[in-house]
Amino acid sequence: MTRRQFLYGSAGAIGFAALGGSLLYRLMPGHAMAAAEGTFEVTKTEAEWRSILSDMQYQVLREEATERAFTSPLNDEKRAGMFHCAGCDLAVYSSETKYDSGTGWPSFWEAEPNAIGTKEDNTLFMTRTECHCARCGGHMGHIFDDGPQPTGKRHCINGVAMTFKPQAAVAG
Repeated sequence: MTRRQFLYGSAGAIGFAALGGSLLYRLMPGHAMAAAEGTFEVTKTEAEWRSILSDMQYQVLREEATERAFTSPLNDEKRAGMFHCAGCDLAVYSSETKYDSGTGWPSFWEAEPNAIGTKEDNTLFMTRTECHCARCGGHMGHIFDDGPQPTGKRHCINGVAMTFKPQAAVAG
């Protein structure tokens, strides 16, 4: 077990236990946060978002919750294809930039051009870079400086914030 797996697994286990087994945990219990503020191409009312997203998707994309590590099937997705925002269907990450970071969340070393925006996140007594969908403002995850080359970045993304579309088979 790596240090990162221990730390994230421990945090996830503590959050999981504290919430009575919920699949989501908030990084700052009782601290409701919201999706990125600003003007976005796709905007909806709270009721409209709730009607198109599952409860888990709504909590992550619109309230900046974090899914528990190692719970997303997209963490193990290895097919060629594209990962899209679950809120607005924008293509955000290619399978070509995905790698196994050992953290328990889908990780990528680069986003698609103009697909994500960032903002400073000062929760958990530290400063991190939060990333969100550039089209709808939905919270995706965080970006860290401990990823592989060529960028050295790790986009640590909530799987529930995305959908996966496999590359179409080429007829031969």
